Amino acid sequence: MNDAAAAAGIRGFDLDLPHGIRLACRAAAASAHPGAPRVLLLHGFPEAAFVWDEVLQRLAPDVAAVAPNLRGFAGSSAPAELAAYRAKPLVADLVAVIEALGAPLDLLVAHDWGGALAWNLAAQRPELMRRLLIVNSPHPATFLRELRDSPEQQAASAYMNFLCRPDAERLLAENDFARLWPFFNGGDGTAPWLTEPVRAQFRAAWSGDGLRGPLNYYRASPLRPPLGADAAIHSLTLPDEAVTVTVPTRVLWGLQDAALRPGLLQGLEHWVPQLQVQRVADASHWIVHEQPGTVVAAIREALAH
Repeated sequence: MNDAAAAAGIRGFDLDLPHGIRLACRAAAASAHPGAPRVLLLHGFPEAAFVWDEVLQRLAPDVAAVAPNLRGFAGSSAPAELAAYRAKPLVADLVAVIEALGAPLDLLVAHDWGGALAWNLAAQRPELMRRLLIVNSPHPATFLRELRDSPEQQAASAYMNFLCRPDAERLLAENDFARLWPFFNGGDGTAPWLTEPVRAQFRAAWSGDGLRGPLNYYRASPLRPPLGADAAIHSLTLPDEAVTVTVPTRVLWGLQDAALRPGLLQGLEHWVPQLQVQRVADASHWIVHEQPGTVVAAIREALAH
């Protein structure tokens, strides 16, 4: 934890899980009152827990919120073997975190890859959370459908196959991460929120071997755009009972998301019967940065029900 984060009211701590994984976590320095609602915030790629700092600050001190760096990211344990980044061990990390913080959570909030894990966790262990808030992260059933059937989504997700390349770490790190900055807003990486201090936080998270664990999420996943008629995704099945989420769920979705197209929301209620969808017309995939107030309002509204 650097001095700037501490000055901004953020504290860091490590959480040692029973199965040998250590997660570096962040929380607001201001202590929540006894009985405050418990909230867990999960980040995605190519980010880290620091992206939730403003949300943590705005929720404190009346919400006890924690943001961990997921396995493989920014100071958390990063096993070398690819199998360590499949859904089962990643979900096991979340189960252990929630049990350590005190189950059930009042709310699980998750973006991007964090959302992929949250969808799985909510389907498998609904008793661990009272409510779920997903931010621009596709449900596995609609993602599978769109990757198979939607040329628009296939094109939007084509970058995933690049990230699976064995040389992706080296290529992404070249020239001060020149290929990574355009991920933000799908353009030239000059989003207004991407200030030099924020860039420095990203560089710190990506430096050294910091990209290997995050890229292994893509390499270990069967959900990626098909390359040829015999691609594994064509034979992949997801039974309804394995992906149905009975937890009351709100989906907050920036409609300007270049990587995750709005078709991913179609038919979602089939697998999420207690569903509310909030579409934000003027936000992209990076809504946590662009409109932290909208995210905080959605969290507070979810907690109020």
